[in-house]
Amino acid sequence: MQSVVGLGLGLLVAPVTAFVEPSWVPVLPLLLALAISGVMLRGEWGHIDWRALAWLIPARVPGTVLGVYLVVWFTEAQLAVAIAVMVLVGVIVSMRSTAVPVTPLTMTVAGVAAGASGTATSVGGPPIALLLQHRHAGEMRSTMSVFFFVGVLMSLGGLTVADQVATAPVLAALVLAPLVLVGFWLGSRVRDRLPRERLRLAMLATCAAAALALLTQAVLARSLG
Repeated sequence: MQSVVGLGLGLLVAPVTAFVEPSWVPVLPLLLALAISGVMLRGEWGHIDWRALAWLIPARVPGTVLGVYLVVWFTEAQLAVAIAVMVLVGVIVSMRSTAVPVTPLTMTVAGVAAGASGTATSVGGPPIALLLQHRHAGEMRSTMSVFFFVGVLMSLGGLTVADQVATAPVLAALVLAPLVLVGFWLGSRVRDRLPRERLRLAMLATCAAAALALLTQAVLARSLG
């Protein structure tokens, strides 16, 4: 889905990981996002909007600091709720067609928001997707890939400094990364022949279902506890 529509990995992997093994969030989804964003840059350098990145990437720095702070202070249950909410926000944002002006102010706000949410919950795509949603598909994919690749390195660096990167999610990422790359390979070969809009809607429905299941689990755990 990431290869076809430009986003989807974090929206799906984050709630599923939090549902199965909460302690692996946000490190496992971030590592997988690093792998696929790096691969997606191949062959698409000509479509990158460097002007937008000149505003977005510096703005991610303070957002990353805020995100690390949230990871340190959030409990696993609170982090699960935050992930579910961010995924649902991402679904709503992705379904709307409201045009947001791409200005230095909106790019700065989007960069900070993506840095905070991407570091804390590994779901940093919605602010950038909302900003770039009306760009050409290749430009949107390539620009977001550069932003995510650099941004994930920032997030992982900040989490490492804060001693929030454990061994288990790193080992899991090594096992799962080849599967992500297989998915990218398949998507890159069929994306021009598939109904992009239908796939996008199916992806959003799946992500929403995963987020709602995670939110329900968190609420039930709190009520039973």
